Amino acid sequence: MPLFLLNWTRYVILLRTDHFHRLAWLGAFLLASHAIPAAAQYASAPSFSFEAASDERRRGLGWSDGDPVLRGSVSVPIAEGLSLDGAATTLWGSDRHGGADAVLDLGATYAKQLGGFRLTAEGRYHLFPGASHQGYGEVGAIAGFTLGPANVDMGARYAPRQSAIGGDNLYLSAASAVSIPGTPFTLSGHVGRSSGDVRDPLAAARLRPDGAYWDHGVSLDWYRGRWSAGLRYADTDIDAPRSAHAGATLIARVGLTL
Repeated sequence: MPLFLLNWTRYVILLRTDHFHRLAWLGAFLLASHAIPAAAQYASAPSFSFEAASDERRRGLGWSDGDPVLRGSVSVPIAEGLSLDGAATTLWGSDRHGGADAVLDLGATYAKQLGGFRLTAEGRYHLFPGASHQGYGEVGAIAGFTLGPANVDMGARYAPRQSAIGGDNLYLSAASAVSIPGTPFTLSGHVGRSSGDVRDPLAAARLRPDGAYWDHGVSLDWYRGRWSAGLRYADTDIDAPRSAHAGATLIARVGLTL
């Protein structure tokens, strides 16, 4: 197991968690502990990536209170089309997530090519070291296809009703990316909508501070060998009084893939 995941594992196990949180973490840990032995049965090798960014925005919402972040991730193939995935991102005491110092995204992805379509199913559990009772899980499905020079993806991700997010949450999105001919640049954009049932308005505000809302963004990324860098514009239609870390912003990033 990579050293940074092992250190996060030890840290999270020491946290006070509720019963569901503890079971979810145990399941993710057991999957991760078997990932490398299982991967040895297949030709594909694990991939690692590291990134520094000026902000952490997800679905248009600031997760790091506007502070720069560091991220490390790993993907371990265990069968054709199936991989176990893990990522750790610094949050430095995120107000949105109960003062969490980081977020761990643990789960699995299955991808299948059917004719001209790429179909992907995924499951993720999000853990928040440094905060109590903040973890939640979600599942997703994405259908992608090539349209001329562009790749187009249509996705749906759903978090069932959980106390940590004050209800359930559905995110529908459409995204497209196109490589600019003759250059190492890729231009991409997306639009998404978050909605769901609210049982606890305070907890639901973590993922939907203004109820149902739209987010959108545009990115320009540079790729050269194992290195990449990019600029991303992100915004939402959330009303100004509730728009703390949800308004328009420009994010810079640099990354390395091994």
